[in-house]
Amino acid sequence: MRSATTIGDDEQRTLLDSDALALAEMVSGPLRVMATLPARPDRDADQDRAAHRALATIRTARQSFMSRHAAAVYARLTDDHTRHLRLPDLLQAAATMFPGLVPTREQMAAERGQIQSDKDGYEIDQGIFFAAVLGSPVAGRHLIDAMLCPTPRAVELDARFAATGRIELGSVLVDRRGHAAHVTFCNAHSLNAEDDQLIADLETAIDLALLDDQVRVGVLRGAEVEHAKYRGRRVFSAGVNLKDLRNGDISFVEFLLGRELGYVNKVMRGLLRDPHGSSVGDRCVAKPWIAAVDTFAIGGGMQLLLVMDHVIAEEQAYFSLPAAEEGIVPGLANLRITRLVGGRLARRLILGGHRIVATDPEARLVCDEVVAPAAIDEAVDRAVARLAVPAASVNRRMLNLAEEPIELYREYLAEFASAQVARSYSVDVLAKVERRWQRAQGC
Repeated sequence: MRSATTIGDDEQRTLLDSDALALAEMVSGPLRVMATLPARPDRDADQDRAAHRALATIRTARQSFMSRHAAAVYARLTDDHTRHLRLPDLLQAAATMFPGLVPTREQMAAERGQIQSDKDGYEIDQGIFFAAVLGSPVAGRHLIDAMLCPTPRAVELDARFAATGRIELGSVLVDRRGHAAHVTFCNAHSLNAEDDQLIADLETAIDLALLDDQVRVGVLRGAEVEHAKYRGRRVFSAGVNLKDLRNGDISFVEFLLGRELGYVNKVMRGLLRDPHGSSVGDRCVAKPWIAAVDTFAIGGGMQLLLVMDHVIAEEQAYFSLPAAEEGIVPGLANLRITRLVGGRLARRLILGGHRIVATDPEARLVCDEVVAPAAIDEAVDRAVARLAVPAASVNRRMLNLAEEPIELYREYLAEFASAQVARSYSVDVLAKVERRWQRAQGC
């Protein structure tokens, strides 16, 4: 069979259409098998083996197809790169235009109501799709651009925020104070842990801050929480909500992948305003960001610090990346943390669960200032004043270009897309989150 990369455009389109028909036929039988089987918890051993064989056949076929046609598939889905589609929209277009290539909306909706261990893991098939798209230099770069566009929700709220300087988004509050947009995590019931709603609200808040010409600097901080141990205290972030992960409520597309391509990348690279700009500065509007860390920054909370321009921590705060304990990949921390703390400390943090307290000597590699809790507000104001000057935005952009070239970011994401979704369905992760959930229930 000839490679799709060694033939002309017309022949490539013909080959794509032919292989797409073959894919649909190849997966139709296994999909019918899956449709006849009871839900995973209700299957007997023979039914479980049949499901395993069917899913393996489906995934092998999808992976083979995407390895040959990822760039061409993406070009067709986006009308030759003239449309910027967000992750869910791209999946829906793929399901419509290439039957059998990705799970349908109905299949995903059926799994959404199940706990993680009871799912067949159709998100793994989404991971196959996105890993291939991101692995293609042209398609991957275009998808990164698509996810740097402002969300429709932010566009709708932009004028209101510009006029009032304050928007409450459910789990996030964003308010403008002088030249700073203060973005506050408000998941008080869960120690400001990240869930699907917080991820969506955070991206909207980041967009609003970047769209507003009055804002020159962004500030991230956690609100006071309800937990008995920390009641009345601010907490930066407890990372991913493991209860939601156990219950099947942490989505791959909207959270695990969308977080990295969405709000975290917008903090680092800014908001796309002109995809045809001749330089990064022309293409994106970006601003410096400050993190004010109260109590702790765990997991995803610490990951955020790796894209901040200035980190202020209170004296009793600590930082950790408990990836080994949780069993999943800690976002893009593996890509970014070594340039800040070095390889040895990075391995102790990620592989060994090491915790850094703000007053430890090694904390200087993670945060810029350590102050008394009562002094955080004043420290934030000082940092805002320093970073609000025009030169700060230009120089942070140049630092980011040197430290994390876009191609390095894209290649990492391509691997991350498949690795992370596989980990979220692995036996050891499911067992760990179940044990945590059982302890929380007092079982």
